Amino acid sequence: MGKTAEKKLDTQQRAKDIGQHIGYRYDVNLVPNLGLLTPFLKKYMEVMGWEDLNWLEDVHMGYEEDRPAVFDRNINGWVLVPEGMKLPEGQQERDMIARELLVKFQMSKRHPMVALREAYGKF
Repeated sequence: MGKTAEKKLDTQQRAKDIGQHIGYRYDVNLVPNLGLLTPFLKKYMEVMGWEDLNWLEDVHMGYEEDRPAVFDRNINGWVLVPEGMKLPEGQQERDMIARELLVKFQMSKRHPMVALREAYGKF
């Protein structure tokens, strides 16, 4: 067995051990189309010095109580899309909007982590 095959098996075993997997390894349609970046995400990536979305690749538009929403793992809860916001038809475009909404919410003063940092932060 070659090194590439061994590495693939190691990666698959690790994913099984930790109970996680990276969806786009199995479905190329889950790889974000960087041509669909919103202007905000494009600027965000430039400022951060990133060439790809990295941690945002597994962020997708979902639904909570029949409303479009994005899941925020930091608060273990759903962030609802503002009522009346027009969403594109395509899933890739919707996912880009979900990523933008998540980043903006995590950067806002309304994010619950801000209150925790203010209450318990040492610096």
